[in-house]
Amino acid sequence: MSGSGAPIRIGVSSCLLGEKVRYDGGHKHDPYLTEVLGRFFSFVPVCPEVECGMSTPREAMRLEGDPDKPRLMTHRTRVDKTEQMLRFCRDKVEQLAGEDLCGFVFKKGSPSSGLFRVKVYREGMPPTSGSGLFAAAVARRFPQLPLEEEGRLNDPVLRENFIERVFAFRRWKDFLAHEPDLGKLVRFHTCQKLLVMSHSTQLYRELGALVAKGKELPLPELLERYQGLYMKALELHATVKKQTNVLMHIMGYFKKELTAEEKHELVQLIGQYHDGLVPLVVPMTLLRHYIAKYRQQYLQQQVYLSPHPAELMLRNHA
Repeated sequence: MSGSGAPIRIGVSSCLLGEKVRYDGGHKHDPYLTEVLGRFFSFVPVCPEVECGMSTPREAMRLEGDPDKPRLMTHRTRVDKTEQMLRFCRDKVEQLAGEDLCGFVFKKGSPSSGLFRVKVYREGMPPTSGSGLFAAAVARRFPQLPLEEEGRLNDPVLRENFIERVFAFRRWKDFLAHEPDLGKLVRFHTCQKLLVMSHSTQLYRELGALVAKGKELPLPELLERYQGLYMKALELHATVKKQTNVLMHIMGYFKKELTAEEKHELVQLIGQYHDGLVPLVVPMTLLRHYIAKYRQQYLQQQVYLSPHPAELMLRNHA
């Protein structure tokens, strides 16, 4: 949910929601999207082919030519549909700018909506990789919007990274919606510290330096630069090594209060997480217990402790 309590809005390829819009008249319903993420997100469905005026069913199409500027061609009759699709893309991304999106999930392999490794055919040569025309247009228009393909959401690391970025983008948008100023940015940044550190200590330092000289910049420029670095940091994967460093960092805040037994147990659990024996949720649960027990106020405000709903079980993989 967003700060306002309304479901977070994300764009989704229509076929993934069970809509029968594919070239063969079928769909590619993704139960994880509708049944799991659907409890927290509301979907803005997009089918570029249907919305640009093509029929269902329709002749299969593929990308051909230059991978950077591919043509969209019907497979059998060799009709060039590129301009029809690009006109739609130009209009649609501007429409989506008003939809308050915090992410987008695309259909893998699609010549319109595939985000990664879409085959681009060249005569007499093996296919190369490119992006679908619509997915590329969305990526250009919204460079910081979290984007992913449905197939990659089966990977627990990629799934967690995408969903964490969606919730982070929503938090940032909520921050911007409430008359931001430098003081509020300092507070926002303070609460994000451990979350950003779990992705990139380098970019956390850059964000800190940016906030520290915030008075030297016009507020709109400061906020724009902060957003860019913030989302860039979260796009980097929170590896086991980075997470372990953050867990030890948290432990340092109340090591004086912990008994020798408590300290030993915590170090042991963090070590087991580091070695792949237990998931992140295990040492995190004990740390949350100590944070509450010893009333560590600075840590209680850290987004890192709960960056997304526990029901999504994203920290449950070793």
